[in-house]
Amino acid sequence: MTKDSDDNLEDSFARSQMARESVWVKELGLKKIQPVAALELRSVDLQSAKNNQEHHTQEMGLQRLIVRRSQSFTIQLHFNRPFHSKKDSITFVAETGPAPKELLGTRATFLLTQDRQGKGWSASDFTVHANSLDVSLFTPPSAVIGPYSLKMEISQGPSHSTTHPLGTFILLFNPWSAEDDVYLPSETLLQEYIMMDYGFVYKGHERFITPWPWNYGQFEEDIIDICFEILNKSLYFLKNPSKDYSQRNDVVYICRVVSAMINSNDDSGVLQGNWGEDYSRGVSPLEWTGSVAILRQWAARGGQPVKYGQCWVFAAVMCTVMRCLGVPTRVVSNFRSAHNSDANLTIDTYYDQHAEMLPTQKRDKIWNFHVWNECWMIRKDLPPGYNGWQVLDPTPQQTSSGLFRCGPASVKAIREGEVHLPYDTPFVYAEVNADEVVWLLKDGQAQEILAHNTSSIGKEISTKMVGSDQRQNITSSYKYPEGSPEERSVFMKASQKMLGVRRTSSPFLDLLGSGGAVGQPAQLQLHLTRKPEWGQDLLLKLHARRVADRAHPQGPIHLVVGFCAQTLLHNGGTRQPLWRQKVHLTLDFGEDIQWPLSLPYNNYRNKLTDEKLIRVSGIAKVEETGRFMLVLKDISLEPPHLSIEVSERAEVGKALRVHISLTNTLSVALSHCTMVLEGSGLINGQISNDLGTLVAGHTIEIEVDLYPIKAGPRQLQVLVSSNEIKEIKGYKDIFVAAARAP
Repeated sequence: MTKDSDDNLEDSFARSQMARESVWVKELGLKKIQPVAALELRSVDLQSAKNNQEHHTQEMGLQRLIVRRSQSFTIQLHFNRPFHSKKDSITFVAETGPAPKELLGTRATFLLTQDRQGKGWSASDFTVHANSLDVSLFTPPSAVIGPYSLKMEISQGPSHSTTHPLGTFILLFNPWSAEDDVYLPSETLLQEYIMMDYGFVYKGHERFITPWPWNYGQFEEDIIDICFEILNKSLYFLKNPSKDYSQRNDVVYICRVVSAMINSNDDSGVLQGNWGEDYSRGVSPLEWTGSVAILRQWAARGGQPVKYGQCWVFAAVMCTVMRCLGVPTRVVSNFRSAHNSDANLTIDTYYDQHAEMLPTQKRDKIWNFHVWNECWMIRKDLPPGYNGWQVLDPTPQQTSSGLFRCGPASVKAIREGEVHLPYDTPFVYAEVNADEVVWLLKDGQAQEILAHNTSSIGKEISTKMVGSDQRQNITSSYKYPEGSPEERSVFMKASQKMLGVRRTSSPFLDLLGSGGAVGQPAQLQLHLTRKPEWGQDLLLKLHARRVADRAHPQGPIHLVVGFCAQTLLHNGGTRQPLWRQKVHLTLDFGEDIQWPLSLPYNNYRNKLTDEKLIRVSGIAKVEETGRFMLVLKDISLEPPHLSIEVSERAEVGKALRVHISLTNTLSVALSHCTMVLEGSGLINGQISNDLGTLVAGHTIEIEVDLYPIKAGPRQLQVLVSSNEIKEIKGYKDIFVAAARAP
């Protein structure tokens, strides 16, 4: 029999069978049942705009889906027919990382159900609308953060299934969720420490604190991608990508990785530090006005470190990254900050008999100020009671587990002296609590102690006040009041843990102060007699007062006082002397003398660093006893001030005229002046202008039209730099209204 014959027989059999079925249906009065079509996906709507609004990520844009863990988001699926929950089975698959695996937490598979099951990944609470299906997806509070791909598998019977890609989304930490380790139970604080994209870094000197406006810009459209690129260039990722991704659910792990990656000492980090004075191969740290330009430059050059940063730049950039990832973060400045490399809780400084502060071979220093971050989190790796603010420091000062980074160290643990708790708590404790011992050096040998200061380190610890442009002093968060029984008790406890011995203070040392040793027959102080301004002579006076002492209770004394002025560096060191003077004083008992001193402008012109700080020190020798006394005065020279005015109502897309004026109040011209404007939501990137030379006493006025991009509170930062002064900076808070309906 041929093949054609076989085919004809099969066709004939099929026709007869269909005829019989038709007769049965007709005789029984039944309708013929059509087979159900397979469920097919036609389109998907990730509803990015709606979800981003609900997840507080709308500032990052509305075109792509960016959500926070431990919070549901809704997607809409469109099919060829209505979804039947009893016949159609849908499974969702979310994946992140280079080799997603369920065991590593980088792959999640979860069925569509009507009710949510547990706290894991789920798809539930669905609603059917004709051929569309609204589904609520939930991510657990322990989910790995990062970019995800989302796909769907449709099953109809054991042998028929299809897979459809649905798109991508980015998952962040969620400080709004009580289940997340970064939960911060205050909407006011969340607006400040997550949503605020500008702020202040406090710089200068404990007596001359300067607010430095900074554009964090964490919601600029490409910053979130750069943040994950930073994680992907870490040594942990390069060594074991899958393991690194699997640990990205842990905020402590993320913080330590970012702390190492903001500096470039070990890796392709964001910033290269430079504490010298030659910035010709990059940008002076003083000339940065925000994080966005730094992060974009790093990304555009394939991870090549940006030149240059110092502590406030490192900390400000880390603040941008951590807020972007969803971790409440603030920038903190510590004035007179100790770098105690040998962990003995003592910093030694040295002067000679001519009052010159001497360099030391030790790495120990007292920085004029140092800037770090605090991040808010639960510390499951610590005993109860140490949650909340944690110190993170991306400035490369020392290594932690082999990499240049620091923290997280619990602020509560620092205050209580619990220096055994991780991470790097002893180092941070010393930064705010170390003692300072000042020595007189003669012929290279320490001759006597001029002062032992137990309260001169860790001053005016500062951060931006919530909802305000004012500075908040948070020193009490780090330590008990100086000299209180609690403070000394904590110091002894920390000393015992760090040094392995119980440290006791010498009564002799405890009585020493910045004015001299125990029983000195005079008190010395230096004061300014007028406001110090760069370009003018500096006028001071020495106030000397004779007091009773055991050796010479009533008689007159003779003092030989040598003065020295030196440029004070940011790291607490000094340059060579730029001015000296010697005076001879005779003091009768109870007598006060005020001796005028003048430091001419020509002595310090072209000899200061960009910080414009001078230390005037005096060493007085008491002829009758041969003992020495120390007196100090640090001087900060104020730059001219910018004026920024906005006369109109600011509105998205509408021209906003900004008037900027600068008067050169100095006695010298400012040459090669440049102006940079920056402000997220106001300017896309930066606006730069060359201003030329500003003659002494003259005023320059500039008008600039801005076209605001985003509504809400914004800040415009303006920086004017010149060869003479690098940091003439101002800011203007601007509220931008939404665009009016046409």
